[in-house]
Amino acid sequence: MTQLRELIPEPITAESFAPYGQLITPQDDSKPFDEQDAQLELSQGQPRFYLMRLHHRGYRFDKITRHERCSQCLGSLQGQNWYLAVAPPTQGNCPDTTRLKAFAIPGTCFVKLHPGTWHAGPYFEAETVDFYNLELTDTNVTDHFSYDYGEKDGVEFAIAPNSSPTHP
Repeated sequence: MTQLRELIPEPITAESFAPYGQLITPQDDSKPFDEQDAQLELSQGQPRFYLMRLHHRGYRFDKITRHERCSQCLGSLQGQNWYLAVAPPTQGNCPDTTRLKAFAIPGTCFVKLHPGTWHAGPYFEAETVDFYNLELTDTNVTDHFSYDYGEKDGVEFAIAPNSSPTHP
């Protein structure tokens, strides 16, 4: 029997998201490059920047994925708010479930995941949302490692968007 665990999404801030990656927000065009810009790791292959169309699939997951060779950037188009569950990079093939969190992400920014950050999502309310995605051309073929909570731990997670203190 699978146990259901609820994750209450918290509003994303640069500080709260730091163990998992970076929150990237708009800035003046004339500002020089600094630590607030996405610190990308794309040296292990050819970068791929594309728009992906995702369809609403609910808010439950029992699998979580990571990419060890590159950072990944995600953001919604057209100002759509969304949710992402993350666990920090770990040694070995098992995420640190005690540090698994869900974030409410406004459609006015994007996130950069550190290489190795475990992630499930994006999740959203609309029927379809387009996202931009920056990773490597072969990320989903050669750098896609998943952990199956359902099979290994008998657990499924549910992001509870309406419980978020600042529901996007």
